[in-house]
Amino acid sequence: MGYDRGKLDALRQKYGESHGGELFNPQFRRVADKIFNESGTRLAPYSGIPTFLTAPYVPVDHDNPDLGDLQVALVGVPMDLGVTNRPGARFGPRALRTIERIGPYNHVLDCAPVQDLRVADIGDIRFQSRYRLELSHDDIERRINQIVDAGVIPLSVGGDHSISHPILKAVGKKRPVGMIHIDAHCDTGGAFDQTKFHHGGPFRNAVLDGVLDPTRTIQIGIRGSAEYLWEFTYESGMTVIHAEEISGMGIPAVIERAKQIVGDGPTYLSFDIDSLDPAFAPGTGTPEVGGLTTREVLEIIRGFKGVNLVGGDVVEVAPQYDSTTNTAHAGAQVLFEILSLMVFSPAITSKGA
Repeated sequence: MGYDRGKLDALRQKYGESHGGELFNPQFRRVADKIFNESGTRLAPYSGIPTFLTAPYVPVDHDNPDLGDLQVALVGVPMDLGVTNRPGARFGPRALRTIERIGPYNHVLDCAPVQDLRVADIGDIRFQSRYRLELSHDDIERRINQIVDAGVIPLSVGGDHSISHPILKAVGKKRPVGMIHIDAHCDTGGAFDQTKFHHGGPFRNAVLDGVLDPTRTIQIGIRGSAEYLWEFTYESGMTVIHAEEISGMGIPAVIERAKQIVGDGPTYLSFDIDSLDPAFAPGTGTPEVGGLTTREVLEIIRGFKGVNLVGGDVVEVAPQYDSTTNTAHAGAQVLFEILSLMVFSPAITSKGA
């Protein structure tokens, strides 16, 4: 097909004087109408006070919380007292907030989650002590209980992976939940150095507390020399897909297996940034070579559209080990993908608008 001057004239007439938000495809226009003002201007990604995914900031009182009509609460958990190696994940929430240009549109899932949901960044959990891990876990459980009791879904940003245990105690207190866990490590180890409340054991603790159903739990991307520590995973009935298996299985098979495991019941999604190969995300406390690529992770997560998500977290971003900010960028993108899944979660859609 050669050069068509008539088509060029038609394009000039339609688009020559239009602004960036003046779109004609209804699929794209419904997004643009929520982002652009009438003059064709949108908020500059580098302006304003940074929040998770540029969601509205809604401060919520520590003692007398009012979450209004929120459907999802984004909450920071700046605590890394449970690490076994390199510290620094306490800076994860701040790092993810400063990443600009995540969203607004998810073209694969066809949604703009910050605009399609009633969602807000409600700030960070307030800790009684910056030194005492168990007290910090109490503070996390208390805050997530407030969110859950208000009928709101918590989506947390850590922090080290030990934060998932107190979160699950709140999310699964009425009924044990299933879990999709994407990580390099199973995190079902026992006590170390006189405590079981560390980032290598949150999911053993959650199972033993009766808030996590191991038969509805799948762990994806597991690898590395700590495999001998994960006996509890197998004995409790969890399903593991090692990183080495994914190429042979194919990502569609991984997604299908995960959906079979969690079924239709309430499900938690926990994402550790060290599931990614350190070539993509070096800024973490326990990097393991041979991990997933960012493209693989996004494809896997997007495959969970329709899963009944009742909570989620992104953990273990330790930004000071990555001067490029790529690790924080990957973490923020995954946060966006999990929030996008919540647009389609029965936990939200079953309640209507």
